[in-house]
Amino acid sequence: MGLEVTDLNQLIIKFDYDQNFKDDDFYVSNSNKHIFTLLSQWPKWEKNFLNISGEKFSGKTHLINIFLKKYKGIKFDANSLTDKDLKTIKIHENIIIENLDKKIDEKLIYSLFNIIDLDNKFIIVTSEKPIVDINFSLPDLKSRTKNFLLQKIEKPDDELMFALILKNLSDRQISIDKKLIDFIIKRIHRSYDKIFDFIYKIDELSLKRKKPIDFKIIKEVLGE
Repeated sequence: MGLEVTDLNQLIIKFDYDQNFKDDDFYVSNSNKHIFTLLSQWPKWEKNFLNISGEKFSGKTHLINIFLKKYKGIKFDANSLTDKDLKTIKIHENIIIENLDKKIDEKLIYSLFNIIDLDNKFIIVTSEKPIVDINFSLPDLKSRTKNFLLQKIEKPDDELMFALILKNLSDRQISIDKKLIDFIIKRIHRSYDKIFDFIYKIDELSLKRKKPIDFKIIKEVLGE
């Protein structure tokens, strides 16, 4: 893998815009670099409509929050959007809609997309699956999804997995040897959800046993 514990800081991007946002450490890897780069190039995008898709815990909201701190805008959850919100967006250039799925009010979302288009605003929609793959009932809405620039957060590579495991265990005051992380990476399912589930379970087991993490505990959590 070629990544040492001491190299972790090289994966951390500090966002020093008008002020230092210390809580916005973000790990840039091959899994997310294309989206990170695109967001930093706003407003020089090919389209005003952007969809960021990715698994749960893949960092979509983290990216959005960093974007908003730099470029400003307003954010809504797709399933709690109201008619009143459509009036609120008038004074904002960047509109963020998070967690878009099949359960949304399709007519309301379609109206929103029309406003974005007519007023030449920018919209970023986050979803677990690409917006073009969501089976909407409203034909006009389905047609609108073709206007989106599609960006997907890929499954985590080894470097990102290493960083996520080390950082999250460190946040829990758990120290862990590099060889143990390498052992975990070779055996854990390559998904953000499984990584965070593993971290939660190993933290719980370590606290319960009042013992440091070793190969035995790791194998137990992995079900080996």
